[in-house]
Amino acid sequence: MIYSKTVATLKRLLPAPFFDFLAQVRRLAKGPHPDAALFVAQVQGKSGVEIGGPSSLFRLELPVYAAVKDLDGVNFSNQTLWEGALRPGQTFSFREGRMGRQYIADATDLSEIPADHYDFVLSSNCLEHVANPLRALAEWRRVLKPHGTLVLAVPRKEGNFDHRRSVTAFPHLLDDFKGNVGEDDLTHLDEILSLHDLSLDPEAGGFDAFRARSLDNLHNRALHHHVFDLELARETVAFSGFEVMRGVSTAKDHVVLARKSATA
Repeated sequence: MIYSKTVATLKRLLPAPFFDFLAQVRRLAKGPHPDAALFVAQVQGKSGVEIGGPSSLFRLELPVYAAVKDLDGVNFSNQTLWEGALRPGQTFSFREGRMGRQYIADATDLSEIPADHYDFVLSSNCLEHVANPLRALAEWRRVLKPHGTLVLAVPRKEGNFDHRRSVTAFPHLLDDFKGNVGEDDLTHLDEILSLHDLSLDPEAGGFDAFRARSLDNLHNRALHHHVFDLELARETVAFSGFEVMRGVSTAKDHVVLARKSATA
């Protein structure tokens, strides 16, 4: 408890990039995850796309960036809280000296990308920001070649500002999908405003600033609409037409490795 309070105090006093740097140092010190070789083998020498990102997870704990042949990127806007300004075209920098095509598109609408196009899809700490996760996964599946690979990472609530919230029930995700919920949805806003731990989210400012940002979520996508554990992540992926090959948890994330099923 004392440690948590100390960290929360430091996060209020020190700039966010400092903690991003520390997180990368910790991941680098730990080295790759014990199952990293399995993930790397699925993308070795292949071409793929990352939804959101780039991500330190795929640089350090699951170092797939070093193994891929080509990697493009998708972000929802040409200006995000995480990447700053973005330009479409050959501007997606995922590794020093390596560039791919940057798409500006919603995670739920990759219509600019043809079906059966990529060998793999990566996504880290993105799906929780999507109001309709099953719709997004259907699109990600569509752009994958037959038997293509999905590597999906979602944050562990115990390690972030969601720790007071309950894990979302899968039937709720299914209702969102059947109801064709859009990315302007604010169904969970009251829950988030009540339970979000602002001491672990210094970039959000005080409550009034956080509420204002949340109400404008369609333009900033900062909200975590849903909260995942490893079981929910696996169930969500399996429902979406993937064969789950492995599910692992790191200190910060739950990660699912899956293969596009022949039928769905």
